[in-house]
Amino acid sequence: MSRAVLSIGSNLGDRIAYLRLAVRLLGDSVLVVSGVYETPPWGDADQPAYLNAVLLAVDAGATPRDWLERAHACEAAAGRVRDPERRFGPRTLDVDVIAVWDADDQPVFSADPDLTLPHPRAHERAFVLRPWIDIQPYGQLPGRGWLTDLLNAPGLHDDVMSMEARRDLPLESTV
Repeated sequence: MSRAVLSIGSNLGDRIAYLRLAVRLLGDSVLVVSGVYETPPWGDADQPAYLNAVLLAVDAGATPRDWLERAHACEAAAGRVRDPERRFGPRTLDVDVIAVWDADDQPVFSADPDLTLPHPRAHERAFVLRPWIDIQPYGQLPGRGWLTDLLNAPGLHDDVMSMEARRDLPLESTV
């Protein structure tokens, strides 16, 4: 059974509808969904706040490349347009493959520029780590360590404090 942690975020249009679209399109592969967090933009401050969540998905036959293709399909369905001038700019939907485990429950490591695994900046992003703890309190980012330790690293405290749990905006898996 292949397992993936996916991070989803939106800061344009009907943000919660785009997150729900991603969950719906990923369908029965979504095992569990974190809470939704409103977060300041990361990497490019001149844009609206994001809604972010993390999903744990499973699929018996999915490869890491399959997870990436599913992520891109969700973004395309949400009408995402990539602006090469603003790598961290606003978007209707962003779906990132954070980590993948193979059928033997071993983490997949990849240096492929199109799909680096684990995600090369996940350990720096409170908007990934904090929601991930919702669904895996004792989770680990392969090659980096325990989520709780990463979240307590210098530099992330202010990011965590700026996040707002949005309990009024639930996401649910279809399983």
